[in-house]
Amino acid sequence: MRIDVLTIFPDYLAPLGLSLIGKARGRGLLDVRVHDLREHTTDAHRTVDDTPYGGGPGMVMKPEPWGAALDAVVARGGGAVPRLVVPGPGGMPFTQLLARELAAEPWLVFACGRYEGIDERVIEDAATRMRVSVVSLGDYVLNGGEVAALAMVEAVARLVPGVLGNAESLVEESHVDGLLEYPVYTKPPVWRGLEVPPVLVSGNHAAIREWRHGQRLRRTAARRPDLLHASEALGIEGLGTLVATAGDAAELGTLQRACWVSEAMANDSLDIPSLTESMETVRQGLGEWRTWVVRDSGRLVASVRGRVSPDDPQTWEIGRLMVAPDLQGRGIGRALLDFAEGAAPEGTTTLWLNTGRGSADNLRRYKRAGYRILAGEGRYPGTVDLTKRRRP
Repeated sequence: MRIDVLTIFPDYLAPLGLSLIGKARGRGLLDVRVHDLREHTTDAHRTVDDTPYGGGPGMVMKPEPWGAALDAVVARGGGAVPRLVVPGPGGMPFTQLLARELAAEPWLVFACGRYEGIDERVIEDAATRMRVSVVSLGDYVLNGGEVAALAMVEAVARLVPGVLGNAESLVEESHVDGLLEYPVYTKPPVWRGLEVPPVLVSGNHAAIREWRHGQRLRRTAARRPDLLHASEALGIEGLGTLVATAGDAAELGTLQRACWVSEAMANDSLDIPSLTESMETVRQGLGEWRTWVVRDSGRLVASVRGRVSPDDPQTWEIGRLMVAPDLQGRGIGRALLDFAEGAAPEGTTTLWLNTGRGSADNLRRYKRAGYRILAGEGRYPGTVDLTKRRRP
């Protein structure tokens, strides 16, 4: 990944040479370049600001230096076009979901404004040549965009493959699925009279996973109830699920197409049943599977289905787990998976599901939920099957 940062204070970005980001730069995983905006001024005083039209306090950053600086950076891209990120309190919130989106970009440019901000025409002009995102680090005002750029670059760069020494660390983190991380402990087992929770030294990995998930829910409810708001509105506690009927087929077909586009990209194939099947096939599936849907204000926003395997009465198959793209990353999918697992009838001992071999995000989520990949080709070409033991 290439990252360019434009600023009037290049020294502010010196921390990008430290720690894991610095090591990744040294190994060639990240190409980070910091540029001094004042080098693109034309007067003796290297002026980058002027008074605002319409009056008011403060100064506004002039369009000419910014236009010249962006032109120069893009010109050195060999024909490639970057995505421009402008840190500012008036932008969209910076979230882990957005960090993952930005990490998929090959080239990012951060424009660090100061004073009252950058002349809006700079953003309008840039938008004619590249994708532009104005992003807010939080609901507060900083003196400039540099500290926000530092935070965003670190959050994005650590998601680039190879930057973290242990990629599994990315799976067990706050905000990965909309919840905060569980509390962590290390040796000694007793410190100042405080003991490590006994379950963590029990060796019972299923119990540990269950404890950690419960801790994440409790910690999120206590510290960040706003993260649970959307899930609570959808009835995550009891899921508010309804058994799907034939009348839901059209909405289910629309939802699965919206959800599986990203899977098609991850697996480099559009030949995926969820994208290609007809409405008649969707309706047929409602007869072959027990399907549950979740609605919010009448809108079908999530669904999952399950059935006893036609080939093995001891296996409960889970399929078509999907959440509307605008509600993903809030824990709804995990709650639906828990719901589907709990719907397994007595007598079944194995839980089964299937996903694309290239669906890295899905594989991480399912592994975190206790599933293990079976060797060999999955039920469908280009997929893998995953199973785990059903808890009695």
